[in-house]
Amino acid sequence: MKKTSFIFAALLMAAAPLFAQEQDYDTDINQYGQTMHVTPLRAEQQDGILVLQNKSIGYKFWFDVRVQGDAAVYWGQDKDFNPIGNGASMRRTRFAVKVLLDKNWYGELDTDWTSGVCEIKDAYIKYIGVPNLFIQAGNFKENFSIQRNTTSRYLQFMERPMVVTLAPSRHMGINATYDLGYLWSSLGVFGPEVKGPEEMAAMEDNNKDFGHDEGLSFTGKLVGRPLYKSAVSSLHIGAAASYRQPKASSTDGYAVARYSSRNSTNINRKKYLDTDDMKGMDHELAYTFELAGHHRGLRYEGAYLARTAHFNKKVNDIAPQTAWGWYVQAGYLLFGGQQNYDASGAKYTRVNRGGKCGDIELCARYEYCNFNTANYYGGSAEAYTLGLNFYLSNNVKFVLNYQYNNNDRFANGKGKLFIGHDASGKPTKDYTKIVEAPGKGGVDYNMLAFRFEVAF
Repeated sequence: MKKTSFIFAALLMAAAPLFAQEQDYDTDINQYGQTMHVTPLRAEQQDGILVLQNKSIGYKFWFDVRVQGDAAVYWGQDKDFNPIGNGASMRRTRFAVKVLLDKNWYGELDTDWTSGVCEIKDAYIKYIGVPNLFIQAGNFKENFSIQRNTTSRYLQFMERPMVVTLAPSRHMGINATYDLGYLWSSLGVFGPEVKGPEEMAAMEDNNKDFGHDEGLSFTGKLVGRPLYKSAVSSLHIGAAASYRQPKASSTDGYAVARYSSRNSTNINRKKYLDTDDMKGMDHELAYTFELAGHHRGLRYEGAYLARTAHFNKKVNDIAPQTAWGWYVQAGYLLFGGQQNYDASGAKYTRVNRGGKCGDIELCARYEYCNFNTANYYGGSAEAYTLGLNFYLSNNVKFVLNYQYNNNDRFANGKGKLFIGHDASGKPTKDYTKIVEAPGKGGVDYNMLAFRFEVAF
């Protein structure tokens, strides 16, 4: 026994330099010849997401992939009007890389490949080193609309309401948010839209050929949250405003305002609501008021949004043109699940499923959108939507939506779509010639749509 112990001790002493060398091996040389500090990472799966991290230094790296496939059928439109094609398409194919570099810095690159070419979504760095304060710079969504800022994976319906097209989305800029719990505030300065080749070409051509400034936007938001200490409820009372100069990255042209939207459906590509180009824009003012909340399995949300274009009188001597609309919606988890509010982002996030096999959310929405401005008839529309969301796991979701769309007689897609009949009974695209009674003109139709979603 003593002999065995002696041999084992001798082997440990002989191997000690090897163990010491492994423990001291905390540097390496990168491809640029720089000495790099090396820290081991632990690979783990977090709700279906592969994560590499080292908690002691605050480092975390992961991929974020999202695939959404849609299919839809349409019926009920007048047989004399433009047909609506049934179909299927990939709605989103997103690939993102996200990293928490340490306890102070976070970075993200999010791309979309649905169109066959890469489109940049989020590309930014965020400083998180001061409690309750977040400062980010790069390309990301402006903090304006709760519906716009809620990620598409956690929307209650397949598409956002029509009027949300008036809310600014992603632009390059710098933004600061401060979260006191009961009060959340955000203020940012933004420049161009960096999205795809069309936006980049417009920005470069306007700079090269005309010397146009990119144009700045100033966006601020305040949210009161009186139930911020509750574990099962939330109440979100928000308001936002944005002053917007013309953007050189606009694909509609420089100093041009245009308000357009599809009927909350992506398969039907027709934009019935469209003011066409309103030239000579000097600046825009956008504003919104929103109310949202949840209690256990119930979640509700409503908002009013408007956007007003002001014009250079030397170019287009007209009054300001305002497009506006509103929506209300609600959803309830049928199997005892829990809705969740993301306090740091002032929006809603993933639900907790209540049943062993998942949960089902029953949803309903009414929305109204009016793009008939003082001098331009872009059309108005309303939509009634019922939805079922099947949450099978943290990563798999199925969505079923039924929607009835009611467009007015001015919603003719810039004069390209039939919206009624003339005195001879022939279909017409001219709203001044239709003989249908008020409230009867325009394209009305039904939609049944399905989506599968997987995130990993």
